[in-house]
Amino acid sequence: MLEIHNSLTRRKEPFRPIEPGRVRMYVCGMTVYDYCHVGHARALVVFDVVARYLRYLGFDLTYVRNITDVDDKIIQRAAERGIPPQELTEEFIRAMHEDAEALGVLPPDHEPRATEAIDAMQSLIARLIDRGLAYQGDNGDVYFSVADFPDYGKLSGKRLEDLRAGARVDVEAAKRHPGDFVLWKRAKPGEPSWPSPWGEGRPGWHIECSAMSTRCLGEHFDIHGGGLDLQFPHHENEIAQSEGATGHTYVNYWMHNGHVRIDDEKMSKSLGNVFTVRDILERYRPEEIRHFLLSSHYRSPLNYTLDALDNARGAAERLYLALRGLEPARPGDAGAEFRARFTAAMDDDFNTPVAMAALFDLAREINRSRETDPEQAARLAGLLRELGAVLGLLETDPDSYLQGGEDEEVVPGLTAARIEELLAERMEARKARDFARADAIRDQLRERGIVIEDGAEGSTWRR
Repeated sequence: MLEIHNSLTRRKEPFRPIEPGRVRMYVCGMTVYDYCHVGHARALVVFDVVARYLRYLGFDLTYVRNITDVDDKIIQRAAERGIPPQELTEEFIRAMHEDAEALGVLPPDHEPRATEAIDAMQSLIARLIDRGLAYQGDNGDVYFSVADFPDYGKLSGKRLEDLRAGARVDVEAAKRHPGDFVLWKRAKPGEPSWPSPWGEGRPGWHIECSAMSTRCLGEHFDIHGGGLDLQFPHHENEIAQSEGATGHTYVNYWMHNGHVRIDDEKMSKSLGNVFTVRDILERYRPEEIRHFLLSSHYRSPLNYTLDALDNARGAAERLYLALRGLEPARPGDAGAEFRARFTAAMDDDFNTPVAMAALFDLAREINRSRETDPEQAARLAGLLRELGAVLGLLETDPDSYLQGGEDEEVVPGLTAARIEELLAERMEARKARDFARADAIRDQLRERGIVIEDGAEGSTWRR
């Protein structure tokens, strides 16, 4: 049975959906004012795998991942560039979709934008005011009153006394408590705004996700996910305003993926160590990046290093080499022990490193079966394909992956087509018993990082 580590209870719990056979999941998406970095990539891939596995188990999943397209950072970046905020957000929404597709991330079922849910946000805010949990300050902003919600802090473990003690001296005078957070911001000149009962303005960040999630999934749903950095204050505030408005449980299971570190340092723009997905794709292939992102348990910190990515490259190639030259067949009962190990790992809070270890052992078994039992090898190859797809891996033709496209530079200055020409030239040299020339071509390719593999049916190559 699937068990999920619930950040709310701080323990693993058997997963029991609200409706048998159906799962509703919401994940906090990007605030679209810049390109996706490796931290965003981790969240995208982690919850893509969660969605894939839930569907593999047979659940009818509705997966929602939002887009925050109105926010202080968006307004500031648009002003810096001298363009309207909507033009900025459209640019980076397109870029996010391109990056997600490159990484093999399947689209969510729904992708609501904050600016499309203003009415739902205003409705939530009005309910909170009616229930005595929100108020309008002297500055015109509307705030949530944390002191009036007894369960505030249950997700993060924060206490109101600590929030008051740790507050800045210049905390806004309009707030009743330093921990109170804004639900609706009074409009400032030149900023995007909407009419409301509290004056022209725009929503606070936290209310956006409560409105979008409940509008798409209902007031009570199964799973809410996001990065660990969102646990407080964002998700804590989501719980307070959602449960404060409805009077009942908002989400049953909270999931948070760990931080990405860069060479054992916290990723930060001030340190200049933020790598975008596009930066990494210039040097590594999408599936190599995906291997790297899944090489650590999703709740653990992930250390970004070039060595780790190089290891991921080798890992991807080992699995594709096991599939090379085989026509995957329906697995049937073949490899049942590997399937059992894979599902046991994934049932244990989506433990992808252990699941991937089962795939590598399955690949070794395929290699052992090639000569002795080709039919069994084909069935095992089918199983490897099937299980790999749960992780978003092994969905490319092995030769295409190992060799690259016809016009793609496999290594700088050397395309797949040119390698094929050299291979043909080497074959002619061998037929003419010009072994010196044949060896020279082999050595030339090896120096460029291309390995030639001679077999009974001819020669093949790979990076």
